[in-house]
Amino acid sequence: MSFAPFDWIDAEARHRAAAGLVRTLRPRDAEPELLDLASNDYLGLTRHPEVTAAAAAAAHRWGAGATGSRLVTGSTALHAELERELAAFCGFEAALVLSSGYAANLAALTALSGRGSLIVSDAGNHASIVDGCRLSRAETAVVPHADPEAVAKAFGAHDGRALAVTDSVFSVDGDAAPLPALAEVCRSANAALLVDDAHGLGVLGDGGRGALAAVGLAGGDGTVATLTLSKSLGSQGGAVLGPARVIDHLVNTARTFIFDTGLAPAAVGGALGALGVLRREPERAARAREVATALYTRLTAAGLAAVRPDAAVVSVRAPSAKTAVRWAADCRTAGMAVGCFRPPSVPDGVSRLRLTARADLTEEQITTAVATIVATAPRQADADVS
Repeated sequence: MSFAPFDWIDAEARHRAAAGLVRTLRPRDAEPELLDLASNDYLGLTRHPEVTAAAAAAAHRWGAGATGSRLVTGSTALHAELERELAAFCGFEAALVLSSGYAANLAALTALSGRGSLIVSDAGNHASIVDGCRLSRAETAVVPHADPEAVAKAFGAHDGRALAVTDSVFSVDGDAAPLPALAEVCRSANAALLVDDAHGLGVLGDGGRGALAAVGLAGGDGTVATLTLSKSLGSQGGAVLGPARVIDHLVNTARTFIFDTGLAPAAVGGALGALGVLRREPERAARAREVATALYTRLTAAGLAAVRPDAAVVSVRAPSAKTAVRWAADCRTAGMAVGCFRPPSVPDGVSRLRLTARADLTEEQITTAVATIVATAPRQADADVS
């Protein structure tokens, strides 16, 4: 008998190809050759000389790696400094730095729920939240997108510990969650509110302090935030922010913190350097929003179906997964990188181009970007046969 335990993978690959859902790794050069509207470098800080110098200095002083988990040898004075700075900047009592934003969501969801508790999750939430809910062993109710009344109804059907979880800014369409209404629902139900502010930090709030600070919810007793250091701060890693007792609880119970190697010192140093730049240049946050509005206004004026952005993500609808892939490829050929979101990355099944409105884009680059997207847009005849 032949031994072929992975033959099923070939069938899966054929199915993906037929549906236009094949994903490909595309290594980039150190020096960017394309106009970048695909990355999450919202403030243009990942190559900022102060940020890269801080990362290099941290690596020279503390080494290339953290050397162990945070509870063994992986915590340095630099990690503690970043936690203090993040908490102070965003308006929270305490913070805990982890190796990624994904790990931060898993840590918060699993440590703050468990068997017998309820998690109410927005249907548009990021995959890391979805996975955190699955790992939590809590009952999970997935409610319609941005619907506080549905959250209240889910809470009303449960007797016991509960929390609601939402992105602050949803990564697919760039729309913002109704945080004040959600907070009121949570207060009425004596439930916690967990907000993933990955796309709000550095873009929303006074000087980029985040979506929770923007609506006066930062630092509340029942509010916890997660964020990533890999977007506006141009580095890598994640963090959980909240009351000190919540952070202490995570240190003792969150498996993605306890059993994972600590964040590399270079990433910690880079994030600290980026925070320093943002404190000194708070106008970067407003500029990112300004660029997003300009992209949206000009693309819709040209007849494309773009979603009005609440932060720095601009979503442009495509007729199908195949046309979205071809559209993104045509943009690349024309000298510009854009994101391409297709199922299963999009919960509503609608494929899109996803554009990053970076604070460092010039007026000339914005004009070029709009012209490129419009010129390469699928014709109706192409859409009908895709």
